[in-house]
Amino acid sequence: MNKTALITGASSGIGAELAKVFAGNKHNVILVARRLAKLEELKEELVKNEVSVETIKMDLAQPNAAKSLFDEVNKLGVSIDFLVNNAGFGGQGAFHERSWEQESQMMQLNMVTLAQLCHLILPQMINRGSGKLLNIASSAGLLPGGPYQSVYFATKAFVVSLTNGISKEIEGTGVSITALCPGPVETGFEKAANLEGTNLFAGKTFSPDKVALDGYNAMMSGKRQKTTALSFGNRIGLFFEPLTPATIGLSFIKKLQQRNE
Repeated sequence: MNKTALITGASSGIGAELAKVFAGNKHNVILVARRLAKLEELKEELVKNEVSVETIKMDLAQPNAAKSLFDEVNKLGVSIDFLVNNAGFGGQGAFHERSWEQESQMMQLNMVTLAQLCHLILPQMINRGSGKLLNIASSAGLLPGGPYQSVYFATKAFVVSLTNGISKEIEGTGVSITALCPGPVETGFEKAANLEGTNLFAGKTFSPDKVALDGYNAMMSGKRQKTTALSFGNRIGLFFEPLTPATIGLSFIKKLQQRNE
């Protein structure tokens, strides 16, 4: 019997590419996003792999969305073997100038919904003695902070820390959890986060299909954390980050994310 993956933020980018990888490996998939038309379009492609594909339209940035999604999945009568928390968004601008609604929805989606889905589905996996979770974080979560994307960087640091903590708690249960930390990826994030006109994406960017495959392989092998889509300069920067005074690192990140006049 095919196993089933629940993938949030599956309408485009890394989420859609992960859905293709899972389906290509003969896993059934449940796709979740706000844009149902995009999900149905992807479904037409995935069913060619002779797997079951379910689509659920839901805005996971709303309070209690995780519980609503969990209930919808239970109605399908399937067990979740793989949970992929991919849904998330960012936003450029000074913290005090951005609307609180934007920031609170970002925290809800990037942190609260992700954490609650893990909390709801982990007990089922542990009771079965099998299951894998993949949380899409960011290389931003490995840095001291992100001026002009302060909340986004903080949410991704939360994802990394949460995943690391849980991974130690569930050792020996047959269940694993992985944090994927990619660098700049060609997903439309730059436009959605209003980062056009900054230097953050001025260098090399990577294709989402490669990132998705790296994430899938890391998840399947039970790795706790995986960085990917990093240029040589990015790798050097992350290597030396623990040795670099925070003020220097923050100043560099500020320049990258500050809008060019």
